[in-house]
Amino acid sequence: MDTWSTDQAQASVTPLFANSHAVVEATTLVVAGRFLLILVAARLLGELMVRLQLPTILGELLAGVLLGVSGLHLVVPPESGVATAPWLLNLTGQLGEVSSEQVNQISNGTYPFLQAVASIGLYSLLFLTGLESELDELIAVGMQASTVALAGVILPFALGTAGLMALFHVDLVPAVFAGASMTATSIGITASVFGELGMLRSREGQIVIGAAVLDDIIGIVVLAVVVALASDGGLSMGPILQLVAAAVLFVLAAIGLSRTAARPFDFLVDRLKAPGEIVVASFLVLCLCCFGATAIGLEAALGAFAAGLILSRSRHTEAIQETVKPLVSLFATIFFVLIGTAMDLSVLDPTTPANRAGLVVAAFLFVVAILGKLASGWTFLSAVPTNRLVVGLGMMPRGEVGLIFLGLGTTAGLLTPSLEAAILIMVIGTTFLAPILLRLAIPADQLQTADGNS
Repeated sequence: MDTWSTDQAQASVTPLFANSHAVVEATTLVVAGRFLLILVAARLLGELMVRLQLPTILGELLAGVLLGVSGLHLVVPPESGVATAPWLLNLTGQLGEVSSEQVNQISNGTYPFLQAVASIGLYSLLFLTGLESELDELIAVGMQASTVALAGVILPFALGTAGLMALFHVDLVPAVFAGASMTATSIGITASVFGELGMLRSREGQIVIGAAVLDDIIGIVVLAVVVALASDGGLSMGPILQLVAAAVLFVLAAIGLSRTAARPFDFLVDRLKAPGEIVVASFLVLCLCCFGATAIGLEAALGAFAAGLILSRSRHTEAIQETVKPLVSLFATIFFVLIGTAMDLSVLDPTTPANRAGLVVAAFLFVVAILGKLASGWTFLSAVPTNRLVVGLGMMPRGEVGLIFLGLGTTAGLLTPSLEAAILIMVIGTTFLAPILLRLAIPADQLQTADGNS
């Protein structure tokens, strides 16, 4: 870890240094210090949430807010434009015998490494979610999940776009982009909450996970359409149809492999003798699926879920789960903390005149974002009793997906400052509110802790 990060830092900051040893020491201090801050803050607030009978992920998000752009400025994304706390830069510089400016350069240069570690956490979480999903149960609720996914995309998108144009006179492209930002569901947050509450294998959990996966696929297509619309004002159906075909083929391939790949996987693992054979073999499957999904234009996160689904029928599934769970506990924490660090809560301040227009638009988007997803829980038919409120709430968090949409819109210059603030508030609100409401909506007699489940 230190060698990689040092090389990256040296590549970007070496001209500023006369002493390469100082680069090594300062880089180690920055990288290790970040992990220390993140893990301590996340653990403390996570423990607090558990004692308040709230999901741990809420504490991790709050830890990110505390450390990040809206808090103490101890861990800030370089693209945010917010400076790291001067006292931290000075302290690290004194310990590493370099200047605070050089520490800042190292911090920015090594931040992608932190993001890469966070991605490992997300992929491990979705891999574990796939492992713990029952394919037959997912197929059994496939119609319901499809209906929920479609409704959860169409309702927020249509209501958001039309409302912004009719009520706030927003132009077509920005309105479409804002509407699109409300379509996706953060499968990472949803899976984490359902897993922690012991509801992942429940009927509601399977419907939500299935719908969230479909939402991701639909969201990719919607994003492709919006980007095409924004780039040249027109749509080219060829690439979009190719993307749809790739998504369908990928899902069908994952389902097919989940029924056939377990036996050859077990055959291979049983013949490996070196230590760690199960974790190495399973992560090879994970990497292959993430690579394959990315290669055809899909999200690597979908590949991670598919990898877990493929291995869910292996004789070694329980052993794989036990291997992956510590990685999820460690690295997924970093992922959720980083989401919190990027959230700029200053847009919520009504005393700032520039925020007021954004707050009005945000209130509208927030209501539409919640009601659109909640309504999706009542759009399917089922002969089996199902808690539709839980289904709707499970579809509500936007999380990192909403931030990705916002980042693309901002980079492309499509959004006004007030609309940027409104989308950010919508993302923040749904991300923080969903875990709380899910915990309250699930009857106490249905709740099981993850530990109790295992």
